[in-house]
Amino acid sequence: MAGAGEDEAAPPSPSPDRQPMEEAAAAKRSRSKNHHGLADGPSFRMEDLPAEVQPVIISLLPLKEAVRTSMVSRSWTTLWRFHGDLCFNEPVDVDSNTDDNPADQVNGTGTNDQSTNQCGTKITRAKFIETVNSVIQQHSGIGINKFSISCDLHKEDSHHLDRWIRFAASSKAKIIDFDLKLFDYPVEEAPHFPLEALDAQGSSFVQSLSLAGASIKPSSGICRFTVLRRLVLNSVQIFGDFPGLLAKCSRLEDLEIIRCSGVDDLIVPHKLDKLQKLLIARTDVQMVVIHAADLAHFEYEGRLIPIVLHGCSKLEKATIAFDTTNPSALAHAFNVIPSISPVKILIVRAIISTYAQSLELPLRPQGMFMHLRHMTCQIVVYCRELNEDNGLLQLAHWLDTAPQLETLDLHMLYLSSGAFFSAEVAGAEGPCMCRHDHLKTVFMGGFQCYKSQIELACSILGNASVLEQLTIEPRLTEALWGEDDYGQNRDIESRILPGVCEWAQRTSKRFGKVITVLDAPLNSE
Repeated sequence: MAGAGEDEAAPPSPSPDRQPMEEAAAAKRSRSKNHHGLADGPSFRMEDLPAEVQPVIISLLPLKEAVRTSMVSRSWTTLWRFHGDLCFNEPVDVDSNTDDNPADQVNGTGTNDQSTNQCGTKITRAKFIETVNSVIQQHSGIGINKFSISCDLHKEDSHHLDRWIRFAASSKAKIIDFDLKLFDYPVEEAPHFPLEALDAQGSSFVQSLSLAGASIKPSSGICRFTVLRRLVLNSVQIFGDFPGLLAKCSRLEDLEIIRCSGVDDLIVPHKLDKLQKLLIARTDVQMVVIHAADLAHFEYEGRLIPIVLHGCSKLEKATIAFDTTNPSALAHAFNVIPSISPVKILIVRAIISTYAQSLELPLRPQGMFMHLRHMTCQIVVYCRELNEDNGLLQLAHWLDTAPQLETLDLHMLYLSSGAFFSAEVAGAEGPCMCRHDHLKTVFMGGFQCYKSQIELACSILGNASVLEQLTIEPRLTEALWGEDDYGQNRDIESRILPGVCEWAQRTSKRFGKVITVLDAPLNSE
C-alpha cells in the first residue's frame, strides 16, 4: 500500500502541451537576469575621462549641439567654451526664451544645419551682433580652428567687426571667413576689414582667409602672412598695395579674386612659388602678370585682357571665358596667352561674330598644346544669317595645335533672325584640317545643321582616324545657356530634329563613322 501512497503523493507529470511553455518562460527569466546584470555593472560617464579630454569630445559636435550637450550636466556647462569652430550665420531662427542665458544664444548663431532651426522668430541684426559678442566673451579663446561670420553688416557696425577680428587674431584662428554681404547698400559703404589686426603679433597664424562684402587696404606696415595658404576675395574693394600683400604671402597656394574692384593691373613682380590655383572672375583688371612655377589650375572670366603667367610648366587645367563680343576671342584664348601651353584640360568660352573670318589668324607652330587631352568650347555665335560663314570654322585651325587631343566637347548657340535649317549643305567638305590620330570622342551640342557646323563636323570626321563616335545634340542645354535660350528647344523637335537625323544617317555612311543623335526617335537610328 505504501507504494500506492507514494504514487498518490507524487505530483502529477506535466502535460506535453505545458512543457514547451515552461521552457520558454525559463529562458525569458534567464535573459532578463543577464540583462539586469549588465545594467548593474560599471557604466561610462563623461566625468570619468581626463579633464583635458572632455572638451575635445564636445568639440566634435556642431557648435549648437555642443551647447545643448553642455546643458545636460552642471559639470559640463563650460565644455562648449573650448569648441574649435565658431560659425555664426544670419538670419537664423532662435527660441523666444533664449534672452536670459547667453549660452543659450549660441543655439541661434547657426551651424549650417537647417534641421536644427525649426522654431522661433528671426533675430534682428542687433540681436545677431549681441549673440556673437556674448559667445566670444564667454569662449576660452583657446584652440580655435575656424572663425566664421556671415551677416549683413553695415559700415556703422565696424567697431563690432574690429572686435571680432581681434578675437580671431588673439585666439590664433587658422581659418577666418567673413561674409558681410552687400544686399541693401552700395559697395562704397562696405565695412573696412583691418588686415593689420591679424598681423598684430608680427606673424599671423591664419592659414585660410575668405572675405566678402568688405574693403581692405594693404599697407607696407603689414608683416608677412607666413602660413597663409588660401586667400579668397569676393566683392571686395581693394585699396593700397595689393601686389605687395601677395608678395608677402610666400606659402600661398590658392588665390581667388571675384567681382573685386580697385586693382587696375594685377602685376606681382615677386615669385609665388607655392601657388597652385589662380581664379580671377568678373574683376575689372587691365592686365594680369604673375610668376607661379607650381600653378596647376588657372581660371579667368571677364573681358579680353593681356594675361601672362610666367614659368607655369605644371599647369594642368585652364579655363578662359570672355564675356564680351570680340571677333578675336578664340584667337586670344589660344594664342595671346602663351603660358597655357602645358595644359591637359582646356575650357574656352567665347562670343564671336560673323566678322571673325575677316581677321588674319596668327600662326602657331604645330604642337604648341602637346599635352592637351581634353578640350571644351562653349561658343555663342552672332550672325546675320544662320548659314553664312562665321568664326566657328577658325576652331579647326586651333585643333591643329593639339595633335594629342583625345576628347572634344563643343557647345554652340547661334543668335540670328535668319532661317533655322538648310538641307542643301549636307555635302560640305569643310576647312582644311590636319590629321588627328588620337581624337576618339567628339560631342557637338546645339548642332542644328547650320553650314559652318556641318563643315566643321565633316572636317573632324574626315581627319580623325581613330574616332569612335560623334555625338550631336540639337537641343540647347539649360545648365549652360539658361532658360531663355533653352526655350528654343520647343521648336527643335518638330522643325529641326528630323533634318538632323537625316543628315546624320547620310554622313555616317559617307565617312564610315558612328554618328549618334541624342533625343532622336528610335526608328531614325
